[in-house]
Amino acid sequence: MMTAVLITVDTELSSLLHERGMGLQDNVRSSIWGEAEGRAYGIGWQMDKLESHGLKGVFFVDPMPALLYGTEFLRPIVAPIVARGHEVQLHIHSEWLRWARHSPVSGQLGRNIGDFSQADQAILLRLGKAWLEEAGAPPITAFRAGNFGANDDTLRALADVGLAWDSSVNPAYHRYGCRISGARDQIAPSHRFGVGELAVSGITDRRGSFRPAQICAMSAGEMRTGLRHAVRESHAAYVVVTHSFEMLSRDRKRPNHAIMRRFTSLCRAAARLPGLTVCGFHDLPPDLASTAPASHNRVPPSRVRTASRMAQQLWASWRYERRLIPA
Repeated sequence: MMTAVLITVDTELSSLLHERGMGLQDNVRSSIWGEAEGRAYGIGWQMDKLESHGLKGVFFVDPMPALLYGTEFLRPIVAPIVARGHEVQLHIHSEWLRWARHSPVSGQLGRNIGDFSQADQAILLRLGKAWLEEAGAPPITAFRAGNFGANDDTLRALADVGLAWDSSVNPAYHRYGCRISGARDQIAPSHRFGVGELAVSGITDRRGSFRPAQICAMSAGEMRTGLRHAVRESHAAYVVVTHSFEMLSRDRKRPNHAIMRRFTSLCRAAARLPGLTVCGFHDLPPDLASTAPASHNRVPPSRVRTASRMAQQLWASWRYERRLIPA
């Protein structure tokens, strides 16, 4: 059995930059297209890298700023993703309800979708799904909660709305808003409350410590180790996460070439390592979550591997974040 690799990109405007006064178009340029120093390092750059290795990405697009700006801003984001053969799925940051012109949930507010009742979650999911499909996306079948802030009612609401897949479980967030049952320990795909759950993958970097398969969190070597382990242990799926703006420095003013090299390394490894198939949710067998073995395990800790990544992180922060030496 091939291990399905899903390279997922949370594609979202920044509510924090909006709160600080940034307008829609500047937010789109910074958060979606990743523009800095006269070039773009966002979803266009990511699609270029994926395609150069013959790969497909999954772009979880957050439509919730439409509560404030209307839906037209979505079309120029959705259209190139679809036209280039990648997948659009639903992402929701409920923080945008603070600025809604007309609240679809009677003025209820919450940082995470899991802060809402099951009925209100279903309203938000239906609304987001409709907006993305009206913007040109094929039928939406998968969801990821902003901040990974989902709960069991989110899965029930997804089943009510008719979405087949969720990818809101991230064991690194089990104390920070991810309240889906068993989130801390999930590795293998599971089927709960009528929905297939694909958790964000990762490794054990220190005893009792989970390191998610996120581009900014794992070194290239750790990512390759995680992928090889998934194949060796016959994992059904390996889910990687990044963001549309993650190739930039934290202040969004310059590209972070260390993170960009990690993304390129991931693409190279996913394309070359035997036993892997890179795909989207539309490509998964419908029974994957109910038939996958539950006995998956994670890469065990390695002091040498963790120390190497920490040294790389320190160098990258010095080089690309603090600008202590010329770039």
